[in-house]
Amino acid sequence: MASLVLGSSQQTNKGGLSLFTLSDHEILNQIYTTHVHDDEKFDVESLFIIVENILKRATVVVDNIVLGTQATVEHLEEKIPKASFSPPICTLKNISCEMQCKAPGEEIAHKTALSILSKLSNYSWDAKAVLTLAAFALDYGEFWLLAQIQSSDQLAKSVGTLKRVPILLKRPTLQKHKQALVELNNVIKATLEVIECIFELEKLSNHDIKDVPALSTGMEHIPVDVYWAIVTVVASTTQLCCLINDEEKKPELSPFSQKLNIIVTKLKRQITIIRQQIEETEAYWKLVKVFRTPTEIMEVFKGLIYTKDSVQPLIDGSTKKPVNIDVLKKKNVLLFISSLDITEEDISILRPIHETIKKEDQYKIVWIPIVELWTEELQKKFEILRSKMPWYVVQYYSPIAGIRFIKEKWHFKGKPTVVVLNHQGKVECENAIHMIRVWGIKAYPFTSTVEETLSTSREWIGSIGTGVHPSVENWIKDQKYIFFYGGKDNEWIQQFTRRATALTNDPVIKEARISIELLCVGKGTKGEDHVGILGRFWTGIESLFISKTQRKTETDAVSLEIQKLLSYKNESGWAVLSKGSTVVLSGHGTTILKVLEDLDKWKELVREKGFEVIFREYHNKVLHTAHICCRIDIPNTSGKIPENMKCPDCPRIMQTYISFKCCHVDGTANGLH
Repeated sequence: MASLVLGSSQQTNKGGLSLFTLSDHEILNQIYTTHVHDDEKFDVESLFIIVENILKRATVVVDNIVLGTQATVEHLEEKIPKASFSPPICTLKNISCEMQCKAPGEEIAHKTALSILSKLSNYSWDAKAVLTLAAFALDYGEFWLLAQIQSSDQLAKSVGTLKRVPILLKRPTLQKHKQALVELNNVIKATLEVIECIFELEKLSNHDIKDVPALSTGMEHIPVDVYWAIVTVVASTTQLCCLINDEEKKPELSPFSQKLNIIVTKLKRQITIIRQQIEETEAYWKLVKVFRTPTEIMEVFKGLIYTKDSVQPLIDGSTKKPVNIDVLKKKNVLLFISSLDITEEDISILRPIHETIKKEDQYKIVWIPIVELWTEELQKKFEILRSKMPWYVVQYYSPIAGIRFIKEKWHFKGKPTVVVLNHQGKVECENAIHMIRVWGIKAYPFTSTVEETLSTSREWIGSIGTGVHPSVENWIKDQKYIFFYGGKDNEWIQQFTRRATALTNDPVIKEARISIELLCVGKGTKGEDHVGILGRFWTGIESLFISKTQRKTETDAVSLEIQKLLSYKNESGWAVLSKGSTVVLSGHGTTILKVLEDLDKWKELVREKGFEVIFREYHNKVLHTAHICCRIDIPNTSGKIPENMKCPDCPRIMQTYISFKCCHVDGTANGLH
């Protein structure tokens, strides 16, 4: 057996090592050498029931005798072990014998605990703890039972004399050792509580660790917790022997009591987390089943939000008053799901939707805030956000029942999402936020079918452009050519503006009656204004991209054009040329500027081939002489991330990289590139 040199607590200051300075790792190294395997089977639960019955009553008796309290044991629950249970009496006596008449000291207690663990090497960890406590309960329970009845029973009096009961019960002796007896009683209660928690953890361990990851943390600490329970029982036995023998030198139990209280707090916290994860798992599989064959929106909504029978009213944003969830009955529902880190723009894009759909009263919007742990500060933040919303709001200050389902099945990662459910509770669109951002009410009724139709249209730039600048709508109506452009480099933007202006004013272009408008989207800097023109433009492009990629469809020309444009987001310059709302082409700053610089080489062909055709042809010619890598950044909070992606400039599959970004403001997250 491995050995460890320890010093007593009195020796610690003289350079000895205290038991309480050992790390969990050092203790594990010691106790794992004593554990073989769990093949010794017996009814641990019944033994623990008996031990609880003994110690909970014995500690009440001690409090009454030592502290003079008048507590009774009638209120204590009498648990019943199985009728067939046969206590392992020889094992218990063997353990008891191992603990008896030891000298005080941490090193001795440690060696005794290791010896007991070796004797119980074939038992499970919880069984080791229960057996050791049961061996102690035999002596402790017997001693205080005799103390109770010796005055009225001659046999008890005689046995008590052998057990030295009268010596400890003498008033002077009792007073002298009062504090030590109280300490002993308290440490016994703490030990019992630790083992109760370990037992509870073992009961919970029959759940799948994949569904309940907190089990892993809880279970891996059980061997160390069992060790502390056993070494404390050993020290308690020594304390009892010292008291019975009226000895002056006794173990110091307060450090053991403090250690056990820390363990109890940790175990209870872990058990709470595990139970919460079990509830989440049960709710998850219940929702999976419900969504396979949904029949009514109300039942789906209840299962998604509320745990068990804790159904609470919604808040009507228009009146700020609570309403029964019956308002959703037989309605189509847009679930606006988000964290509390949402912007005014996130809310504002839904306002026109709400104003339109409330007229027919067939669709309802409900905000579901996702908060893992509510605090007073977060509740205040919730109230501020809630006051800005005219639709229904879930006011539920605990984690919602369907949080795992929302994360796993609807790919929620913190950013706002809108899940569309029909009146039966069937999902019509897993995330309509992107089509709402791009097309607004035109996307009504916000189903995947509508999204498919809209996202295949070549007129996608029109929806984004009109949201960026009010003049774009008229340019589109007049079927004008429009250059949308921007980039990271101000010098490039100035060069492009100068060259594009020269193009629009060129006599050949004017003669061909080609009307071209310029719209500078802006320059991206470290302090990007995401609520300005630049932010709205790229938010629209990213929404289009995600809208396309979150469905399993073949890559089409529109998808490639959007991907190509998105790849230019962090470049020094880029431009998109459209005719009305139809995209002609998008280009990297280097290639598109080269086309404008070479205007004299191709402008004469405008009369023959047309502006649109010749511009595209010359750009393709320039493109073949350039070698520009294509890079697309996709925020990791966007929902589904495509497994692979075809390059928009060539037929190859793009490589995947992981990168992390921080802008030193709240709400940023890592990205996948």
